[in-house]
Amino acid sequence: MMEEDMENGRSYQERPRTFSTVRSKSSIPLVFRLLMRINPRALIILSLLVFSGVLYVGASTSPIVVFVFCICTLSLFFSLYLTKWVLAKDEGPPEMSEISDAIRDGAEGFFRTQYGTISKMACILAFVILGIYLFRNTTPQQEASGLGRATSAYITVASFLLGALCSGIAGFVGMWVSVRANVRVSSAARRSAREALQIAVRAGGFSAIVVVCMAVFGVAILYSTFYVWLGVDSPGSMKVTDLPLLLVGYGFGASFVALFAQLGGGIYTKAADVGADLVGKVEQGIPEDDPRNPAVIADLVGDNVGDCAARGADLFESIAAEIISAMILGGTMAQRCKIEDPSGFILFPLVVHSFDLVVSSVGILSIRGTRESGLISTVEDPMSIMQKGYSVTIMLAVLTFGVSTRWLLYTEQAPSAWLNFALCGLVGIITAYAFVWISKYYTDYKHEPVRLLALSSSTGHGTNIIAGVSLGMESTALPVLVISVAIISAYWLGQTCGLVDESGNPTGGLFGTAVATMGMLSTAGYVLTMDMFGPIADNAGGIVEMSQQPESVREITDVLDAVGNTTKATTKGFAIGSAALASFLLFSAYMDEVASFAQLPFKEVDIAVPEIFVGGLLGSMLIFLFSAWACSAVGKTAQEVVNEVRRQFIERPGIMDYKEKPDYGRCVAIVASASLREMIRPGALAIISPMAVGVVFRILGHSTGQPLLGAKVVASMLMFATVAGILMALFLNTAGGAWDNAKKYIETGALGGKGSESHKAAVTGDTVGDPFKDTAGPSLHVLIKMLATITLVMAPIFL
Repeated sequence: MMEEDMENGRSYQERPRTFSTVRSKSSIPLVFRLLMRINPRALIILSLLVFSGVLYVGASTSPIVVFVFCICTLSLFFSLYLTKWVLAKDEGPPEMSEISDAIRDGAEGFFRTQYGTISKMACILAFVILGIYLFRNTTPQQEASGLGRATSAYITVASFLLGALCSGIAGFVGMWVSVRANVRVSSAARRSAREALQIAVRAGGFSAIVVVCMAVFGVAILYSTFYVWLGVDSPGSMKVTDLPLLLVGYGFGASFVALFAQLGGGIYTKAADVGADLVGKVEQGIPEDDPRNPAVIADLVGDNVGDCAARGADLFESIAAEIISAMILGGTMAQRCKIEDPSGFILFPLVVHSFDLVVSSVGILSIRGTRESGLISTVEDPMSIMQKGYSVTIMLAVLTFGVSTRWLLYTEQAPSAWLNFALCGLVGIITAYAFVWISKYYTDYKHEPVRLLALSSSTGHGTNIIAGVSLGMESTALPVLVISVAIISAYWLGQTCGLVDESGNPTGGLFGTAVATMGMLSTAGYVLTMDMFGPIADNAGGIVEMSQQPESVREITDVLDAVGNTTKATTKGFAIGSAALASFLLFSAYMDEVASFAQLPFKEVDIAVPEIFVGGLLGSMLIFLFSAWACSAVGKTAQEVVNEVRRQFIERPGIMDYKEKPDYGRCVAIVASASLREMIRPGALAIISPMAVGVVFRILGHSTGQPLLGAKVVASMLMFATVAGILMALFLNTAGGAWDNAKKYIETGALGGKGSESHKAAVTGDTVGDPFKDTAGPSLHVLIKMLATITLVMAPIFL
């Protein structure tokens, strides 16, 4: 066929391009395949029965839970509307569809393989948790309620597996929509930039709404099921204030899957990206996403498995962990203050995120398409349009947060306490906005830091790297100041709310911090929408370039792609800030849990004790070693990709003239197998380290007459790891995003434009930053929260 085409004078560019599939069987999860075989009417009846059962359980628990279920159900219908709206858009000409199908095959095939590996590891860990809980001691509260070791063990394992399953489904949803929306955004870009923007936003909105819904639904169903099954608050049974501690396994399961998804997806996407850029842009001088580059399909597949599937699991884990930690602290405070009806304080996080679904939906709908064609004007660029939607979401969030606090946190013991907690929520909302603004300032090429970074590229590769590293380090200052002010302000507002324990001591400080965390996450749905927008826009640009559309279309997708880089960076900053607050809350819950098991006071950690100081050193070291292994995995895999791309260019010289077709599938296979192999080592380090340290120092403590030494060393390890991890994640994410957008700025024509020496230096900076911002950085904030949840779940083995 190739020889005939050449004899007839037809080039590769003129021929219809076909891209072979890279999967061998369906990657749709078994649950969905089974549901698709059911008769539609029977499925509707089955859904109604399930919903009725859920409502019954909710009604047996609390009217608040019924409210949460109803909002979540309506939000799921809204997500179906968004799906139908996006899928109704056309896929463009056949060459666009062929490229999109190849990306979809690669993404879904890798997803099936990766999550199959993760599910096996989750089952092994579930047996480990079961063994620990079957042989651990029980707390006085559990003994009083009749909750034995076996029941507690099965509850924790079931929660862990459900959290892992839901996190996996959240990742699948993120990937499913992105591989179908990308080509529709590409097609819309041929007509109107605003239409392309709207499709990308609504596609991201579908994923965001489903992820938030699943997190809230999962926690609410677990809570209400345990409430009814265990007969909570009936004579001789568990108190409702102790119930949230049974949900910790859910957060651990979500963290476990999110960490491996982020590692595997991040290694995949950045290894392919680095390999494609180093050979394609630097050595061959061809544009990004050029169809002649053998690694380009792997790069586009990576955007979906790394930035969509992994981020969906990541944000699901963030929301679930913060809901559970806030419920635990709400129940603890209500118990200490002898509040007559503590359900409002416990269920408050679920209601906040129910309202989050509503306000985020309004924000998504506020971004509308228009009939104008061409580039969005400089007066109303895509970032400003999305920020307007974010502003609408924030204003509504302030109102609904005030309503939530007055409804659920009002108590006769302290009539004005709800107002203090509303102010705590306002602190959290302002903190979220500040993080978004700071991240935008340091990563958007409309601002000075990125432009100075781009200018440093004009003097060479080395100065670009130096400027990027210094920018990343500088960018840690403002976020840390914001977090510090937020924690102290929220703690003070909670402490002065008027709620006191039996001894007259103020007790609302920690819960105030929890409320601030909820405030920060009260717009999580819209923030996740902005995050999902990024990889969809990036993929759309790749499809436009590979299908060789007119330059005017590529200009539109380039603008959207640059905005997507900024929105991804702002979302990562938002996630880091919420991780810092959540880890603070989970650390407090860990200390309470240890005190309950040991029946000894545990209120402080003295780092002047040598063993405890060593625990802190080990925690800090863990962050650096984890980051090193994650970046090294990208480097090793990228080397394989570079060698393969070079080989193809040498052995198939006709590729550059469009006379021979690159072997895209070979690069896909290389990064898929390598990313699965390389994700194991850093992931295992994160899981094994705290358990190993706790057990070793527990043995040492018992031999030296220090019964809490193991727990204290792990607490020190957790504190230092959190501090080091926040700073490292801020540095990596911001530096990587700034390097990427400095390259984008030069590609707009500044400093010589594409192909110039400045552009080559900027590409080098971008390749250095790729594993920073999309592998090590995002994985770190997941690691921080997973360390907090694993120490809480594994607390008994440290005593």
